[in-house]
Amino acid sequence: MIPRRILPFLAAPPAMAQAGPRRGILRYATLGLDTADPHRHTGSIAVQQAYVEALTSIGPDGGVEPFLAERFSLSGDGLIATFHLRPGVMFHDGSVMDAAAVRANIERVRDRIRGGWLAGAMRLITAIETPDAGTVTLRLSQPYAPLLTSLSELWIVSPRSPGWDGTITRPAGTGPFLFGQWQPNLRLQAPANPHYWRPGQPQLEAVHLDLRGDVDKGIALRAGDLHVADVAQDVATQLRADPRFVVQGLRDTTWYFLAFNNRRPRPPFDNPLVRRALGHALDKPGFMRFVAGDAGVVTNQMVAPGNLYFDQALHEADPYRTPDLDQARALLREAGVDPGRTAIEMVSWQEPYAQAAVQMVRRLGFRVTHTPLDDIGAQRRLGQYDWDICCMASGPRADVFLRWVRLMSDGPNPVLWGGIQDPELDGMIRAAAAEPALEPRRAKYAQAWARVAEKHYFLVLGHAANQIAWRREVRGFTTGFTWSPHRADGGIAATSLG
Repeated sequence: MIPRRILPFLAAPPAMAQAGPRRGILRYATLGLDTADPHRHTGSIAVQQAYVEALTSIGPDGGVEPFLAERFSLSGDGLIATFHLRPGVMFHDGSVMDAAAVRANIERVRDRIRGGWLAGAMRLITAIETPDAGTVTLRLSQPYAPLLTSLSELWIVSPRSPGWDGTITRPAGTGPFLFGQWQPNLRLQAPANPHYWRPGQPQLEAVHLDLRGDVDKGIALRAGDLHVADVAQDVATQLRADPRFVVQGLRDTTWYFLAFNNRRPRPPFDNPLVRRALGHALDKPGFMRFVAGDAGVVTNQMVAPGNLYFDQALHEADPYRTPDLDQARALLREAGVDPGRTAIEMVSWQEPYAQAAVQMVRRLGFRVTHTPLDDIGAQRRLGQYDWDICCMASGPRADVFLRWVRLMSDGPNPVLWGGIQDPELDGMIRAAAAEPALEPRRAKYAQAWARVAEKHYFLVLGHAANQIAWRREVRGFTTGFTWSPHRADGGIAATSLG
């Protein structure tokens, strides 16, 4: 047996804010909120983390930091993780955040939530031990490298939250703001938590989170209707030149891709020659200039240069780095496909970049029907698998595995990638996630990526950092590694309006 060497992770003391009255309502707009149940979300961390917190948090460099756990340790063989909880933390409903509550949350996600991106991690937990009210120990059936980062998105809420036994309708978390009045697709009004565990925080009376997807955020920022918002790259460039604003990118990047229907592909798009032809038709440099100007990065991987898992050799071997229409047409002839007689059903969100991809595909002569939809409509249509290609983007993630897991046969929200069903790929991803040593883990992920490339499940176009802008009267706010507005190292709890 491998000896268990305990590696401690200690929390830095929280920054102490000046005590004083809470003032101002921060108007904040980035992502939406798809559910009130924090354990069932598919990407709502830009809203949910205003009112819920986790045992761990992701720091600005992508590292793991203690949060509701004031310290934690991981055995050298990766099979035992122990968390020592912060004393005196209360849920919004007045109950105590203790080991029993943490255990109940982990069990709920493990045993009752199906298809979430934590599902793989939860299945590996064979025992949850609570030797006292302040200690939780997890025992795993095998090492799982992303455990600590994955737990940063397992929100701890009171087991007394309404709907606990089904779908939570009013979560009682531990965060700096309360789950207040929620109007889906419109707004969430989140008043300050008067009993937050960090002294002097939050400094605001409330945060009003704008959930509308059709707002021109650049105009709203300039008019003062919003204080903080994500903005398109062209708007970010304009706001950087305006002394009234600060603009920063998220530390991790969003990646853009063209995916095929892999669950029920229709001829001829089940033919690798046709998929390769479309790859050669894509002008990836032009697409990324359209998306992000000079800040766009062309690559063929789920991570950008500088990321721990980026492979330079694979990047340089990308056969689709630049468009080659002659090669695309030759492949179509070899496949016996006449693009002028072939229709393509393309689905996307209501984003301008999708139309750029449409024009690139049409250069080959295909008849493209493009259906841009809002988030709910796109999810529904993609789940019907009655389309041929989709052009989408996927934002920052706390760990690279949280990107890989969505390519697995039973992964969460697989529709963006065409619902891949590949047991061999599943095994490769699981092997990488189970590898405790970094370099062997990198090699295993590279092997999995080689299979994705071989099968042409999707084609990566490139990366760009999402841009967040805020007005100068917003004090103390910074962006994080992911979309999270509240983290162990800062965010809206430490923000004030001056």
